[in-house]
Amino acid sequence: SDKIEDELEMTTVCHRPEGLEQLEAQTNFTKRELQVLYRGFKNECPSGVVNEETFKQIYAQFFPHGDASMYAHYLFNAFDTAQNGSVKFEDFVMALSILLRGTVHEKLRWTFNLYDINKDGYINKEEMMDIVKAIYDMMGKYTYPVLKEDAPRQHVEMFFQKMDKNKDGVVTLDEFIESCQE
Repeated sequence: SDKIEDELEMTTVCHRPEGLEQLEAQTNFTKRELQVLYRGFKNECPSGVVNEETFKQIYAQFFPHGDASMYAHYLFNAFDTAQNGSVKFEDFVMALSILLRGTVHEKLRWTFNLYDINKDGYINKEEMMDIVKAIYDMMGKYTYPVLKEDAPRQHVEMFFQKMDKNKDGVVTLDEFIESCQE
């Protein structure tokens, strides 16, 4: 019965992105996994691309007790590598490949890029504060133990104490990777 189910599942995949073989070569997913991912992507985004508003709506479903819109905004920008306001399946699956199956170095580089909001190659305290606030908002007001008002600022200070090796007020990719690997 597994074989029949597999064949049935394969026949329901009718719309595929151009160059599935190319995506298979560029990612850590099999052709079969890419087909399943694409079906889910097309189900949520029939047009084949996701704009930021749709992305926020989908992401919000995972955090019903908080406001995920700001974190989703930063996440969307990290997925939108062309910075054109839309995420294609290819963009989505490349990022997912790194996040799920990439090397530690690839995952850290991707995360650094997410935190480097203005894309200048550094994470400054303001950017980190924006990210941390967005994470706290996303987690919601019902965390246990209850978070104190200055928790985001304390979090950022701790981050910089650990990460900013040369104490110049910014964290470089090298500092970020080195600190995380410690």
